[in-house]
Amino acid sequence: MVDIHVVLATPADMEFWEEQAEEASDRLNEFLHYLYASVEEDIETHQLELMLQHIWENWYEDQYLLDIEEHELHDWVDQLVATWDDEHPEAHTDH
Repeated sequence: MVDIHVVLATPADMEFWEEQAEEASDRLNEFLHYLYASVEEDIETHQLELMLQHIWENWYEDQYLLDIEEHELHDWVDQLVATWDDEHPEAHTDH
């Protein structure tokens, strides 16, 4: 399994946000933690890594990162988990 602490954001990672870097890293970490808690325990490690990377790529500098409500964040992650296999068939290593 993936060690979630390795992929969590720090304020230094979020320098794009300048004075709001700590708040931005906290919010990005909410996405990452919620995804980690939402996936099946037997998910392929590679697939989970790609999903975590997807969150980083989509939200790292997104202008709505600090504005998204918690329920919207959960809905976004739930949608990601529900549609991942259909939208990313190449993510599976057991073809």
